Amino acid sequence: MKFIERYFEFEKYGTNLKVETLAGITTFMTMAYIIFVNPQILSTAGMDFGAVMVATCIASAIATLTMGLYARYPFALAPGMGLNAYFTYGVCLGMGIDWRVALGAVFISGVLFIILTLTKIRTWIFNVIPNAIKYGTAVGIGLFIAFIGLKSAGIIVDSEATLVTLGNLMEPSTLLALFGIFLTSILVSRNVIGAILIGIIVTSLIGMILGISPFPEGIFSMPPSIAPTFLQLDIMGALNLGLLTIVLAFFFVDMFDTLGTLSALSSQAGYLDKDGKLPRVEKALMADATGTVVGSLLGTSTVTTYIESASGIALGGRTGFVSVVVAVLFLLSLFFYPVVKAIPPYATAAALVIVGALMMKSIKNINFDDYTEAIPAFITILTIPLTFSIATGLALGFITYPILKVFTGRWKEVHWLVYVLAIIFALRFVYLAG
Repeated sequence: MKFIERYFEFEKYGTNLKVETLAGITTFMTMAYIIFVNPQILSTAGMDFGAVMVATCIASAIATLTMGLYARYPFALAPGMGLNAYFTYGVCLGMGIDWRVALGAVFISGVLFIILTLTKIRTWIFNVIPNAIKYGTAVGIGLFIAFIGLKSAGIIVDSEATLVTLGNLMEPSTLLALFGIFLTSILVSRNVIGAILIGIIVTSLIGMILGISPFPEGIFSMPPSIAPTFLQLDIMGALNLGLLTIVLAFFFVDMFDTLGTLSALSSQAGYLDKDGKLPRVEKALMADATGTVVGSLLGTSTVTTYIESASGIALGGRTGFVSVVVAVLFLLSLFFYPVVKAIPPYATAAALVIVGALMMKSIKNINFDDYTEAIPAFITILTIPLTFSIATGLALGFITYPILKVFTGRWKEVHWLVYVLAIIFALRFVYLAG
């Protein structure tokens, strides 16, 4: 115990083992929904549900443990919401790309993260990307995953006349999904710890009691085999020129998300120095990058830092021991596979909708008084959900931004890297059209 207290500097941060342990349990409770949601989303792309569940737990545990032991921060990591939806609906189903190739693209983006983190270029890139694109992407992803949640619940359905329309709200599963959305919204609004997880479990239980979905065949079991996804990625296939935008999309979205999340959590915990910088930031970024590479090898989409870590920080968690606790709980979750498998899609729809709603707060950071900022942000926000593609929305935002700046005489406000990226994205559209 003394070694743990010294290594994690409990005295320096005014904390103790009990507080750190409870903070870790709290953080895990707020983000454990990913154990149910991620396999459901990725299995839609043809991946094995059980293998993805195991990959999710192990990748989350490894990345979070790295954050705790190496960077020594109370930040937890797991496959990112939005990126998993883009992986399935944008890349695999939308573009007809095999999930193995998509995993290869995730791997390449992760290796790129590691290289740029070691050279400290990653932070520089983040700083030169326009805020309109950063925040517009976050909002667009929020709408994207909320739309997917509404669609999976049957609240929104296909329409030949209008593309989409309101579904049959009297369908039992759709009614339960609506109940789950309202229940989770109330719990989140009342700041209940583990609100999203509670919403999923309660909605599932009601559906099982009413006979809409079956009860789990037991509670505990040995974890399913990870063989169907382990080392199944196709790196050579992902090196195809046509996938360049996909790799960049995984890269940029994870970078925006991670650095934004780290800034918010560090501010809350009081880690930022007098210049507003986070000590050991490169170690924290390396944990994120390592998680993405390991996750792609195991069989899951991009791993990133979770804003839900704020719940443990609010409870007093201040050291990497919080992350160690979260990592252990992810590993223990491997033995609850019967419960995870029994959770129906209508129960997890609320998680997608509520997380999407929470991501909308980034819109307040967009300067709508400046049209050269507002319009690129709006195009990014609008086209991500409408095209079912983060890459397309991101690309259109990058192309629009410098064009407006140039033709309004404000070309000097745009960093040269943004011009380069705009040209790359434009050429990609030309390549696809050809």
